Amino acid sequence: MHSFHHFSRRQALCSAACGFGSLALADIAKAMNPLAPRAPGAPAKASRVIFLFMAGGPSQHDLFDPKDFIRKRHGQPIDSPLRPEVTQVGTEKFLALGEVAPVRPRGKSGMMISDLMPHLASVADDICLLRGMNADNPQHASATNQFHTGVFTEVRPSMGSWISYGLGTENSNLPSFVTIHAPGVRTYNSSFLPAAHQGTPLTVPLDPNSLPIENLRNASKSESLQRQRLDLTARLNRRLVGELEGDREMEGMIQNMELAFRMQTTTPGLVDLSGESRATLELYGVNGKETDKHARACLLARKLSESGVRFVQVTMDGWDHHGDIAGNIPRLCRQTDQPVAALLKDLKQRGLLDETLVIWSGEFGRTPWSQDLSGTAPISKHGREHQPESFCAWMAGAGIRPGFTHGETDHQGYSVVAGKVHIHDLHATMLHLLGIDHTRLTWRHLGRDFRLTDVHGSVVREVLA
Repeated sequence: MHSFHHFSRRQALCSAACGFGSLALADIAKAMNPLAPRAPGAPAKASRVIFLFMAGGPSQHDLFDPKDFIRKRHGQPIDSPLRPEVTQVGTEKFLALGEVAPVRPRGKSGMMISDLMPHLASVADDICLLRGMNADNPQHASATNQFHTGVFTEVRPSMGSWISYGLGTENSNLPSFVTIHAPGVRTYNSSFLPAAHQGTPLTVPLDPNSLPIENLRNASKSESLQRQRLDLTARLNRRLVGELEGDREMEGMIQNMELAFRMQTTTPGLVDLSGESRATLELYGVNGKETDKHARACLLARKLSESGVRFVQVTMDGWDHHGDIAGNIPRLCRQTDQPVAALLKDLKQRGLLDETLVIWSGEFGRTPWSQDLSGTAPISKHGREHQPESFCAWMAGAGIRPGFTHGETDHQGYSVVAGKVHIHDLHATMLHLLGIDHTRLTWRHLGRDFRLTDVHGSVVREVLA
């Protein structure tokens, strides 16, 4: 079925039943539980991942990768690097669009970061900037699917599900994969992997009477009554599993119901931020006019990760700036910059950054030329079109080379000329840091072995500490 784990559930049960070895009951229970913690196949730098997804495609030109050529030609036509048969609505004039705010060297490393992100600039020496990212599809939905699952067409397991499958969870009372403000079910689905590995969607509770996770409230009059109902349901389900001689989906359902019961007690306290210090709340920007939503999401990501959740995904949307990028991107930066930088600072001061891999990226980037959908707007109101050919992402934490910039684009900022990192390479590097060989973490489905990186991907060793 797969080649990464040491033994499968069925092999473990057969060994115990047939008297081969001395497998304890605890080992049997562990083999039956798809979320039981598992040792990686190689020494690991990271124990868990926090993925900060900037949905919509943030402009690398305005944030990390300005070009003198574009700045000097601002408002003037430039040569199109596109094939003649490729058309893009609103970009017919191919007017150069300079960055909306100065992008300057930061920290001892001299990393280029915009004035729009002063908080991230303060931790420049803790991050590794990837300026040669590359994807394959210019459409939001398809590019988002590729970033999360490795492909943009078929339904495949998300990267959080693959990590859950490979490593399990460190906390039996919590799922191994949580997604906060998920952009769509395909970004956290488990596809052909056992259902227990699907991400648990969570919404930051701005209303104290709302539930952060759907259907989590205990409808029974007491916990003991809920326990009796769950035990009865579990007995009926196990009887059915026995009649069917094993059913992966049914077994996953039984495990998920047990986990949900435990989460009814654990989750309310975990999402409650009242126990955090005033200094921590202020660090993230909790209760800030523009930062509150993302501050709570990032702080919750830290709490989940600290509590043993393997993969936490936080989506911050609104980066799709086809128009008025000069007015829109500063607003998004004001909303996200402080919470994101606070997450790094908080992890570091708690001693967690050395074992937590943090990744920041959108699904693609934006063009160096402007876009005017109206055809009449002044260039000060123009936006940018999608660009998967090159964009920027950054990584920080466990095993990552801090204060390092990797990758280079051409004079226009369109094509990668050095240090190209495809999404498959990013996935391979992430798994490597978790102690997993991306070519060996597989699942047999429809007669072939599938993996997150499919038949592609190489570890980007230049960015490793």
